[in-house]
Amino acid sequence: MITALRVATMVVFVLEACFSATAADSDQVLNLRLRTRAEVSPESGQFREVTRPATWKANETAIVICDMWNDHYCRNAARRVAEMAPRMNEVLKRTREQGVLIIHSPSGCMDQYADTPQRKLAQQAPKVETKVPLQGWCYLDDKHEAAMPVNVDQPCDDAGTIRPAVRFFQRQIDTLEIVDGDAITDSAEAFYLMKQRGIRNIIIMGVHTNMCVLGRPFGIRQMIYQGQNVALMRDMTDTMYNPRNEPFVNHFTGNDLVFEHIERFWCPTVTSADILGDKPFRFPGDKRKHVVVVVAEEGYDTAETLPPFALKYLGPDFKVSCVYANAENRNDIPGIELLDEADLAIWSIRRRTLPPKQLEVFQRFIASGKPLVAIRTTSHGFSLSKGEPAEGLTAWPKFDQQILGGNYNGDHGNKTGINVAFSEGVAGHSILAGIQPDGFSAFASLYRTGPLASTAAPLLIGRAEGIEQPEPVAWTHQRPNGGRIFYTSLGHRDDFNVRDFQLLLRNAVYWAASLPVPATADNKAVSEGC
Repeated sequence: MITALRVATMVVFVLEACFSATAADSDQVLNLRLRTRAEVSPESGQFREVTRPATWKANETAIVICDMWNDHYCRNAARRVAEMAPRMNEVLKRTREQGVLIIHSPSGCMDQYADTPQRKLAQQAPKVETKVPLQGWCYLDDKHEAAMPVNVDQPCDDAGTIRPAVRFFQRQIDTLEIVDGDAITDSAEAFYLMKQRGIRNIIIMGVHTNMCVLGRPFGIRQMIYQGQNVALMRDMTDTMYNPRNEPFVNHFTGNDLVFEHIERFWCPTVTSADILGDKPFRFPGDKRKHVVVVVAEEGYDTAETLPPFALKYLGPDFKVSCVYANAENRNDIPGIELLDEADLAIWSIRRRTLPPKQLEVFQRFIASGKPLVAIRTTSHGFSLSKGEPAEGLTAWPKFDQQILGGNYNGDHGNKTGINVAFSEGVAGHSILAGIQPDGFSAFASLYRTGPLASTAAPLLIGRAEGIEQPEPVAWTHQRPNGGRIFYTSLGHRDDFNVRDFQLLLRNAVYWAASLPVPATADNKAVSEGC
């Protein structure tokens, strides 16, 4: 027989257990790394990545899954949804255990879920007053954001016959589990439910980032307008973009451009690795190598010329990231740690002495054997013309000789530009593909670069009017650790308008990455072959 004392003891035990579970749930947090974009200097138009840690309470957070349908008129879009869905489901399971509210939002499919408890959970949330009316769709706001960076006139990237742009989906993809306690809605109900639950933070994932993820009533724009803390999970989303459209880059580079747009104008991004603790998800079709462009010089304006060059000529095959020097402190390059993630790099640097930890990043990159393409002032990128570095800063005076294989000793002071021609016996080198054999004209002064190291192989020789001594202006250098190096003393602002210089620099990056050099410099034609 169960005594009253035993019953009372059991009740107390159950209440304590429930209280402990509730307390544990309320203590659960998500440790996130929020990535945004910061302008290098006011009105520069140049933005660098900034990542900061953040802690969000799990019971004040919702994950919204946007339009992860079971099919799509664009076969490639449907395939990518299926590819990321298993990883997404792992994120949902982990965060659900922590007390995060999961809101499934497969727009246009509510009839499929009409009698489910998850649908009824969303419907029962009382309507609330909103700061801005919640609309069925929130279009691009040109007062708040720039134009989207990718063109979507023909958004489907299928290579074969395109299916008619009609509804092919019936429900959310089955890979994503819907369990007790989740909600299902495709309307303003999502926000009403959040308000009912005291939810301040939202992680949005799903498709498509440049369309529904931004525009739906539960999407980024409308949730920001309501004052919510919003983050996009950038590796759990995809963009509707066709590389045959502007800016004629790889589909996954198009994703990156939209992420940057969102980070600049709307909200931070995170990755699934913040939740699961391993590496971010990467689509199987994303074979791009990651090139990191580092710009830390003022004299030749490469902060203005090099990034657009990289996007146009490298975007079809590479992931492109840019790191800029601090506009207020020439001996600081914030975010340089991005080099640790690079497969290769392009450097345009002039006379920077850096804090030891930052210089170590450059040295670690070189020691790893990763390829480097360096231009113009990078030959004296880490040394001073005279004097010693200030206290707390470090130089690398032997960088040119040891790493580039050069011998920079100032310039010849010519004012009439440079005539550039092939070095003897180099015709047929892939870096010179498409360049006029009889030479071309370049700008700026001729650097004193010779004699080169015995391990360097000159490709181009420069001559200037009134100067007897020709100089190497482009060469390769094989380091003892196997790392490929290309250097050119060209790189004046006006050189970026010279077709042969564009080819030289593009070809050098492909050569450094051990990739076949594209057959044409016409970026549109290159993209059409993707």
